Amino acid sequence: MDSRLEEQLNKLRLQINSKAAHQQQHAATLLAVEETIKEQHIAAEPASYFAALLTLLEQTEVGPKGLSGTIIFLLSIILPHVSATTLRGKFLAMMAVLSQSLDLETADVALLRSVISCLETMLAAQDAGSWGQPIAQGALKSLLALATDSKPKIRKRAQDAVAKLMAAPPAPAVVHPGASTTAQFVLEALSNAKNETQAAMHTLQLVKNTNMLWPEAAFSGLCEALMQLPKLNIPFITALSFQALETVFSSASESLDEDQFRDLLIAIIDLKPNTNDPLASEAWLKIIQKGYLAYAGISSESCFQSLPDLIDLIFPDIELGKPSTREVATQCVWAMIRECIPDSKLESPGVLRIVRTLTLGLSYRYRESWTLVFLLVAAMFQRLGKHSHPSMDALMTEIASMRMEPEFELKNEADAVLGAAVRAMGPEAFLSVLPLNLNADQNKNEVGRAWLLPLMKGHVRNAPLQYFVEQMLPLADGLSTRAQMFQSQSREIEAKVFGALNLQVWALFGGFCNVPSDIIESFTPEFAQRLLTELAEYPAARPSICKGLQTLLTAVHTIAHSDERQDWPLTKLQASAAEQHLAQFAPRYLSELFNVFAQSPGSGRGYVMDTITAFLTAISADEINATFVKVSALLENAIKEHKPPAAAELTDLYLEANPPPVAYTMMDLATSMAAYLDAERVQMLLHAAVLLARQSEDTSLQKKGYKAICRLAEQPPLSTARQLIEMVMSDQLIPMLIESAETVSASSRRDRLTLISSLSRNLNDNQLHFVPAMLSEAILGTKDVNERARTVAFETLLTMGRRMAQGGVIDMAAIAGGGDGPEDESMEMQRQANIEEFFKMAAAGLGAETSHMISATIAAISRILFEFHEQLSGEFTLEIMQTVLMFVTHNNREISKSSLGFVKVISVILPKEILMAHLRDIVTSILRWSHEYKNQMRLKCRHILDRLARRIGLDAVAKVTPEEHMKLIANMRKRQQRSKRSKDANATGAAAGNHGDDDDDHVDATLMATATADGKKSFGNAYEDVLYGSESELEDSDDESVAGAKGAKAKAKGTKSKLERKGAHARGQGNSAAGDFSGKGAWIKEDADGPLDFLDRSAFTHFATADPATVKARRPASAPKMRDGKLLFEDPEEEERKAKAAAAAAAAASASTGADGDAAAGEDYYLQSILSKDGYYRAPNQKIKFHKRKPGDDDDDVEMASDGEAAVPQKAPAAKRGKSNGGVAYGREYRAKKAQGDVKRGNLDPFAYVPLNPKSMKKGALNIKGNSKKGKRAHKAK
Repeated sequence: MDSRLEEQLNKLRLQINSKAAHQQQHAATLLAVEETIKEQHIAAEPASYFAALLTLLEQTEVGPKGLSGTIIFLLSIILPHVSATTLRGKFLAMMAVLSQSLDLETADVALLRSVISCLETMLAAQDAGSWGQPIAQGALKSLLALATDSKPKIRKRAQDAVAKLMAAPPAPAVVHPGASTTAQFVLEALSNAKNETQAAMHTLQLVKNTNMLWPEAAFSGLCEALMQLPKLNIPFITALSFQALETVFSSASESLDEDQFRDLLIAIIDLKPNTNDPLASEAWLKIIQKGYLAYAGISSESCFQSLPDLIDLIFPDIELGKPSTREVATQCVWAMIRECIPDSKLESPGVLRIVRTLTLGLSYRYRESWTLVFLLVAAMFQRLGKHSHPSMDALMTEIASMRMEPEFELKNEADAVLGAAVRAMGPEAFLSVLPLNLNADQNKNEVGRAWLLPLMKGHVRNAPLQYFVEQMLPLADGLSTRAQMFQSQSREIEAKVFGALNLQVWALFGGFCNVPSDIIESFTPEFAQRLLTELAEYPAARPSICKGLQTLLTAVHTIAHSDERQDWPLTKLQASAAEQHLAQFAPRYLSELFNVFAQSPGSGRGYVMDTITAFLTAISADEINATFVKVSALLENAIKEHKPPAAAELTDLYLEANPPPVAYTMMDLATSMAAYLDAERVQMLLHAAVLLARQSEDTSLQKKGYKAICRLAEQPPLSTARQLIEMVMSDQLIPMLIESAETVSASSRRDRLTLISSLSRNLNDNQLHFVPAMLSEAILGTKDVNERARTVAFETLLTMGRRMAQGGVIDMAAIAGGGDGPEDESMEMQRQANIEEFFKMAAAGLGAETSHMISATIAAISRILFEFHEQLSGEFTLEIMQTVLMFVTHNNREISKSSLGFVKVISVILPKEILMAHLRDIVTSILRWSHEYKNQMRLKCRHILDRLARRIGLDAVAKVTPEEHMKLIANMRKRQQRSKRSKDANATGAAAGNHGDDDDDHVDATLMATATADGKKSFGNAYEDVLYGSESELEDSDDESVAGAKGAKAKAKGTKSKLERKGAHARGQGNSAAGDFSGKGAWIKEDADGPLDFLDRSAFTHFATADPATVKARRPASAPKMRDGKLLFEDPEEEERKAKAAAAAAAAASASTGADGDAAAGEDYYLQSILSKDGYYRAPNQKIKFHKRKPGDDDDDVEMASDGEAAVPQKAPAAKRGKSNGGVAYGREYRAKKAQGDVKRGNLDPFAYVPLNPKSMKKGALNIKGNSKKGKRAHKAK
């Protein structure tokens, strides 16, 4: 029986104890049927269930609430798994029974949905001959009647059934035999749309959801009926008719000829709705888009004739439509520009008309849609390509002028359009329209456009290299000369500016090297020598030159050795000739690049090595071998003279400024040539690499030795290097790796593990002892501090496991011969290689003396168990689980933490039967750490219990949980209920009934774990998802509803539309919100020079998208003023009050010009209350604050009563009796009248204001500011 059917039946059987009566009836009926099948000794197959249920249904009276509803429900589950032959044989019997249940007035919703499912399955199984019978057509008519029923659930289920039936016609028919019946039903329903509006709407919904090939005889009538509906002026009918037409257009090209198609499109264009009706407008635009794309496939020439007029008709929707309508209109025009302009019309007058329409979109009328218009302009550049010059020159100039305005807000969008122009027309035509003018003459009104250089960098491709040689190189020379001139004149700023421009010109070299068509003509010996000179003498330009050369060599080599036909400017023969042309310069370039590589700092010379590797593909093997001999000799001499660098030479600061030792450089160069060497040179490289890997004085050389051996081992199987590695593996490499295990440095461990993994992949039966010899090192590598080393260690374990699973014999005596063998002579020396033996070898680490090794072993077992659990027997898996579970309660946290990770893995991958049998032991061991907060142990325990509850049920976990931990179970139950309520609130449709999928984690993990061995990323991701995947679920589950609400708000407020994301992706930005004017107003920035000229092209720079009245002004911090050499700091509050007073005075002066004297006098009293020294203002605490006054004025606050009570002045506290200073105010002459601090006023420096008094020096007498408390109180009393 099918596993899906068995799963469904299991769910039904469990409902026997349900509280719902209908669920109990379903389960009881199913169990009774199964008992009958069992008594008759019939196999429990879908056909057996079908026969038993059909017999029972024939004997049962059909009624809305009887047993027949339960039987039909069970049949709807069983029928999809019954063979088509059986269903065709019982078609008449099923139709006779089901027809009795189609009484729409008495049948309930659940019964009708089950009947619809049965009808769908029975009709889908019929062949073309059966569809000719009246009973099949009658059943289809019943489905169509249900598809327009007033009950939404029945209607949706019937529409889905009809859509599935019509989309899958029986072979060999192309059009479904029931399509004519469906079309006739639709036409009859639409003909009476004016009187039966509701039925017409349901019918249109059916047509919209049914993607089928309509019969040719009914297609024209259907389209005509759909086009008549908008004339009824019913909004929903209009929108649905357009949406239905959009679906019908999918089969229009097969049903109509060119003339009929054109007439249909003209009729639809005449039905264009009002722009202010977004629902109808968007549906109409989608029809036009789909229709014109289909029309272009029929006749591209005829389609293009009406395209300019159509774009003119649609463009007002981009200007005046709602935000969603503007996006749909832009998508429609974008698709037509890309698909409906044939190659033969790229220079036609029609294209010029479209360009003029796009130019109109740059006017201020379209300000809110400029982002969308820019997207259309970029699409036009991409479609026209080279033909965009000169037809789009004026449009490009206009965009560049807008881009140069200081306050233009869409600079990124404009840069994207100009970048598309560079790609389309090429740099030569682009710069002829928009010259750089780096030496612009102000007298001639020339505009400098240095900002185009970085813009062009990422968009130049397939351009002639000759243009760079003839135009850009002289420009770079001129800029370099001017930079040197300014440098000699000590004008550092100008020198840096022109030096940066020079580098920006050189940065374009990589784009000109991206598959140029004139390599042989342009890459002359003179130009090659110039590049060599720049490499040697101009270090700042080296990255750009090396990147360009690497791009050129890689592209030519790819085209020359590729059999795929792509749209490249070079053919395969031309690419081969260009590669041979470049090969003649390779020796000179390699020599210079070797020198540059040796002289460059180690941290910044990777691009030089990449360029060397690219040149190695262009020269012959003999030249490479000859070069390797020279490098090998230099390497041998360098190693003899090499001394390990001191600690000061290993710092980042030193490495960034100085080249590494010569031995390092020579070894890197020798390794780069490993793939091209012959047998003799490979032997030389391997000998040197083994010597370096054995030594332990210099860890960097040791690392490079392992890397060189790994490079040789990873060559293709039939290569010279790989064959030599296989020859020396048993005699040289394996003993070397075993002997050097104690001397390997931490920095070399990753490369060593990579080498072990590469060698383990290709072990023969006589070399399997290498696996147990290296296994402990791979296990320890899983705990390395370097993340990459840990990843390689896990991959090494998997590689070893796959090799052991292939079988063979392990000679344990070979390990003993290597010096690290077992001491027990009675140990079996010959073992069969299999996956269980590999687990036994790994499990030996559990007996280690150190907790670090035990923890690493548990982590390794977790990983390989996750990978190979399906290849192990149940007993062996159980033995591994019981062994590791003993370490969960270990007192060492490192061991217990790894053990909890193991429990998390087995809770996902092991069968539920094994988990249920040992659930008590698992839960008890987990709860040992449920009160531990260190290392998040408590959270890990909760997460594992949550995983177990999802696999086997929370009730099962609760049964084995001790009483003292039941609060945790109660909390988990609340979380589950809260999560279920949240999902039910946010779910749509069928997701409501899938709560019982307990094995989702198990299925997903199994699928990912059984992937192919080549998918390295999927292995790591699957294991990490299980081990670390949902730790945050428990942390965030308390706030799921809050987070969901916040996410909904964020989506409603800040989520971009699909079209805007598309535009942002095209320009390389994911979250740029600049220029999103949708739904915003505009404010004019007044100019002091005079009224704003709206006809000026720069008028848009005087508009703001934010209301100045609602946006708080960002005033820069005012700089302190200078007076007599002192700094005077302004009081922000005082300045704000002054500004308000000045504004009030200005308003009063304006009002007084047209008012009488009494009104003016009244206003003067108000101003006096604000501006005078007795003026006041209300503070936030509802107090009246008086303005600051001169020293000596009364400064008391008056607290205002809130309920009309009299204001009572607050008396100052009386001064404490005691010795006073006789009324002398020390430092009074330094007190400022307006500022908050003190001033000098031409006197001596105020070093001290208060004379020192011995009494003031008592403990606690001074505050932080140095003033005595006594003096402070006396000052307040004054």
